Amino acid sequence: MLHDPLFLIVAATAVILVGLAKGGLSGLGALGTPLLALAVAPVQAAAILLPILVVQDAVSVWAFRRTWDGWVIGWMLPGALLGILGGWTFAEVLPAQAVMAMLGAITAGFGAWRLWIERGGRAVAASRSPGWVGSLFGIGMGFASQIAHAGGPPFQMWVAPRKLPHERFVGTGAILFAIVNWAKVPAYLALGAFDRATLTVSAALLPLAILSTLAGVWLIRRMRPARFYVLVYLLMVLLGAKLLWDGIG
Repeated sequence: MLHDPLFLIVAATAVILVGLAKGGLSGLGALGTPLLALAVAPVQAAAILLPILVVQDAVSVWAFRRTWDGWVIGWMLPGALLGILGGWTFAEVLPAQAVMAMLGAITAGFGAWRLWIERGGRAVAASRSPGWVGSLFGIGMGFASQIAHAGGPPFQMWVAPRKLPHERFVGTGAILFAIVNWAKVPAYLALGAFDRATLTVSAALLPLAILSTLAGVWLIRRMRPARFYVLVYLLMVLLGAKLLWDGIG
């Protein structure tokens, strides 16, 4: 894979997008696995990204260690752990094409939802919904994260309407996803996803992963990325639609 120019371009782009998301540009991270899945199998794409995500989480948690919401984490984390267990069980019997279709549906659906929000729609979840609702979203977060590192959409669907201060929103996500990503490691080991080739690619991409995360932190503290998201969410819809088409084709 490291000798394939097309793979390197796609992988570098995916890592940069995920790094910017970990740095605070929420929403970009959901593009990482679908984009990498255009070059390799979806399950392998997820396995390549997981060690990278763990390292990026460490950078993100350090950067936002003073701004996080323990109440949100306390309600979402138990559900997320249940979702990871469900995703592990589901992955054992799920064919690759079904993974592709699910990944596409998650990505396209979230992209379309965010485009609707950007154009003046309203989120379904109430801004003061009770904690147990967050646990339900946590299950979806853990499941989607286990299958395709796509746990961002359920997290954002519940937490964003609560209108936390921006850096607290980012810090809460950083800590929650750091725990979730470590919780996924045993499942990936049990599934045999971490072979030598996969870990070699992950290691080669780590410097870029760290730099892109730091760049995201720098940018989020100096800009408002709302307009940029319109293009990002449109790309999510297009990429998700392609993966969904490939999965059911």
